[in-house]
Amino acid sequence: MGSSAPMAIAAAQTAFQSFGTAIALLDARGTVVGWTQAAQQLVGHAAADVVGRSGTALLAGSDDRAKASALAGSDSAPSRWTGLTGVRHRDGRRIDVRLCVQPLTGQDSRAQWLVAATDKETPPSWVADGSGMESLTGALHLPSRLPVGVVIRDTELRCTWVNDTQGLKDGIPLQRRLGRTLTQAAPGEDAESIESVMRQVLESGMPAINREYRAFLPMHAHREPALAASVFRIDDGEGHALGVCAVSVDVSDSRRARERLAILGEAGKRIGTTLDAMQTGQELADLTVPLLADYATVDLAESVLLGEEPQARTDPEGGRIPAFRRAGLASVNEGAPESLCARGEPVLVPPASPFTSVLLSGQSHFEPVLDTSPGTWLDHHDAVRAAIHDHTMHSLMIVPIHARGAVLGVAVFVRTADRVPFEEDDLLLAEELVSWAALSLDNARQYARERSAALALQRHLLPHHVTGGTAADVAWRYLPADSHHGVGGDWFDVIPLSGARVALVVGDVVGHGINAAATMGQLRTAVRTLAAMDMPPDELLARLDEQALRLAEADTDPHAPDTATMAATCLYAVYDPVTRQCTIARAGHPPPAIIDPHGHVTFPDLPTGAPLGVGLVPFESVTLELPEHSVLALYTDGLVEARGQDVDTGMDRLATTLAKPDQPLESLCSSAVDTLSSEAPRDDVTLLLARTHALGPEQTASWQLPADPALVSQARALTTRQLRRWGLDHLADSTELIISELVTNAITHSSGTIGLRIIRHEALTCEVTDTSNSHPRLRHPHTTDENGRGLLLVSQLTRRWGTRHTPDGKLVWAEQHLTPKP
Repeated sequence: MGSSAPMAIAAAQTAFQSFGTAIALLDARGTVVGWTQAAQQLVGHAAADVVGRSGTALLAGSDDRAKASALAGSDSAPSRWTGLTGVRHRDGRRIDVRLCVQPLTGQDSRAQWLVAATDKETPPSWVADGSGMESLTGALHLPSRLPVGVVIRDTELRCTWVNDTQGLKDGIPLQRRLGRTLTQAAPGEDAESIESVMRQVLESGMPAINREYRAFLPMHAHREPALAASVFRIDDGEGHALGVCAVSVDVSDSRRARERLAILGEAGKRIGTTLDAMQTGQELADLTVPLLADYATVDLAESVLLGEEPQARTDPEGGRIPAFRRAGLASVNEGAPESLCARGEPVLVPPASPFTSVLLSGQSHFEPVLDTSPGTWLDHHDAVRAAIHDHTMHSLMIVPIHARGAVLGVAVFVRTADRVPFEEDDLLLAEELVSWAALSLDNARQYARERSAALALQRHLLPHHVTGGTAADVAWRYLPADSHHGVGGDWFDVIPLSGARVALVVGDVVGHGINAAATMGQLRTAVRTLAAMDMPPDELLARLDEQALRLAEADTDPHAPDTATMAATCLYAVYDPVTRQCTIARAGHPPPAIIDPHGHVTFPDLPTGAPLGVGLVPFESVTLELPEHSVLALYTDGLVEARGQDVDTGMDRLATTLAKPDQPLESLCSSAVDTLSSEAPRDDVTLLLARTHALGPEQTASWQLPADPALVSQARALTTRQLRRWGLDHLADSTELIISELVTNAITHSSGTIGLRIIRHEALTCEVTDTSNSHPRLRHPHTTDENGRGLLLVSQLTRRWGTRHTPDGKLVWAEQHLTPKP
């Protein structure tokens, strides 16, 4: 049919599937013997007006009528022709139409003619390439096989006339067709369905358009073409039905194109639904079986699964074949018995095989007929040959999975049950699907690499060993977010403070990934630095907010000043085991849960505060008194927020879990995390539990002294006496010197009462309070200076010292190691 054949087929299909296609049946002399309703709609003549008359009478031009009459009576008339001409409408106007005239063969070998006409505006059926725009007088000679099959059937649906193309399309020989119904000539469901359509057209007169069916070819045929039939009723001169005309065109190519488009559409929905490389490999295999292949595998380089950079070049001869692992496996046979290894297992790449050539060249291997004869690469791989033989593998495609110039793996497609071998179009489709999957796999690889780095950074930045000292027992849990949402910016900390106190911190940086983890590390470091300055919680959060703003400004692009933001929530609590008081402030963070020793759970009503990095409102602290052995629970929103569930429900669930104060903290942590949904968390989950202790009178001693220099010696004596009671008299000398300096400084710089307290816990702490807001400063005096050596002496005698604000002034403290008695 030449290079224009595909366009001719498509155009023919368009024309004959149109409701406006007019069909007339002429005998060998050119007399109209059958007429359709569509013909009446086109030219306005009813069947009674034209049946029994010469068809040439309908032509508008005298030259066309003369030429048509000559052709009809000539032995040398062309067997088929088509072209443009004019017909006369019943109202006298001329209509330009495209005519197609072709012969039909009947039982008695007499010829009849089928004339199909469409309006000129309808695309031509077999001159779609733009040629042949002549009138009937210069009608084109059609190809020997017109791509349209025509069958005329009587009122009993027996075949009376047929053109020679129909047999080539549906596979029914002429001698088996003529005089028989379709179900008699080719029994089957498709024949019954088409015959049912013909009866409906015969009864109603309404044409049926584009009814698809499969050709009736032998079982061993490699392919069954898909056909589309349009059925029209043919009437006689009195308007009675003579039968039906069925016009068929081959729609195999268009159907295959639709099927491929549908598969590609499914690829967009089903491949790459997660950032998990193994899952993506399985999605590719599942999509292609059975739509494209009967058996498919996807093998990925282990470096891809680990998030590492794949090899840019594979050199099998140099022994640089990467290690592969089976990521996807699908088969029409249950359990995929064709596969020599299960999903997740290592895959051996056979040397000197199509697999290695694909890895080396980066080009697909296409073998429509799989060659298993002796002398091929299979000679050295008996297990592979046996699998091919046992499962009748007969057609093979191996497609490399590559992205950004590196091979990520290979996808293998095999046909077994489907006896039709792969074609070039199948390879193109496979490569398109693999390219789609390769993009998702490369994204998954890069994400795995970034997630691994973020996890490593986060684990490095989070505390590894935390202790609440004598103030509290602590336990914690941290769960990173799932692979789709990435590692978040959660952090927690337990910071020992002076006077046996402890600070408990939980925070959450907005966002995911390595940037969130890095920001978390910056904020955690800032909190530790500020905590060492003994700031109250509200002041610490205010300073942390300023730091977050400065960090965001430092990262701001000067050309896009609104691009950098740093938002985080935080809760900071300080517990004092001497007073059993807990002071808490929060910056947009969920409130803590407090579980008393009887199992009653409360979420205290604390000022919410704005998230860090916003700088909108000041922060407020609230001080609570906790019974000894209370449990304080700090957490991030990932523990109480879930898809389809409000926060209150999550907090109620957490309260129910924690209402068991007699359980060990580790068990409580595990129970709280176990209540989460079975699906992986969308956000990081952090939980920090602290069971409080109290320091009793046997561990503390305190006195109030007037601001009188004469009472410094009394302060030393009180301290020495208490140390003796505790069995720490070996620390008396150093402690007396420390007390002397601290009390003297307090008396010198303040008025009113001086407070003195010593605490025995993991260290020996001496605290002196006064009413002054001026903080002492360590100096390095010269040899001629008379003052300034007191704090220098204190720093040399202690492991650390410091100062902090109190509601009435300040407190200076100093800690000594509890060295054993010599």
